[in-house]
Amino acid sequence: MGVEIRDAPVSAEEFAAMEEFVHDYLAASVESEDDGGRMRWYPWHSADYRFNHIRNVVEIATRIAEAEGANVHVVRVAAVFHDVSKLEAEQDRHADAGARVAREYLQSRGDFPDSFVDEVCGVVADHSYQGPLSDVSLETQCLIEGDVLDKVGANGTVLMLLRMGYEARTHMDAAEMVDRVLERGKEHCERVQSDTAESIGHQRLKRVKWFREWLEEEVAGISEESRSTEF
Repeated sequence: MGVEIRDAPVSAEEFAAMEEFVHDYLAASVESEDDGGRMRWYPWHSADYRFNHIRNVVEIATRIAEAEGANVHVVRVAAVFHDVSKLEAEQDRHADAGARVAREYLQSRGDFPDSFVDEVCGVVADHSYQGPLSDVSLETQCLIEGDVLDKVGANGTVLMLLRMGYEARTHMDAAEMVDRVLERGKEHCERVQSDTAESIGHQRLKRVKWFREWLEEEVAGISEESRSTEF
């Protein structure tokens, strides 16, 4: 599927300003709460992690949009705003809250077409949809796939290993934790629909499998019972 060429309503400078706004908004969401914010005891719920996740999703979703013929500009802007309210709103409401923040920003800080603003905000609002991806627009599909795939591969593996410390686990439990990454990664990859997303997911799962094999080869204390299953 070819890339559809469309005029870019967002300049590089405007996009950089959006990223800066989202970064500062996330940081302010944490600082405004006396207890440090909702679920902030894990580093992956921090403002820094959330912003890094957003940047990852921008990259992945843009790659998918370019290959699948979606409106790349809508996807990129929706991706940068998709989790802007993640640290201040409840999980089941953060998408709608993020769409409201995106609309206020786009309407007050630029001269963007109303149709563009509406499409971006619709994609942000729908990015938590759990049903079939055939039910949503191609742009929303690209964002959902990018969001899902950031949890697969090296990033998901590192986050799971970080969790070991918070659960007082030792390195001997690493194989079990990486197996969890593989299991969840397979579930995430089964959700994506586009050929591009499937290819990215396959590559990322392959890397996790390699890492699992290295553990078996180099960590002598991993018991036979904990050796990896077939994925």
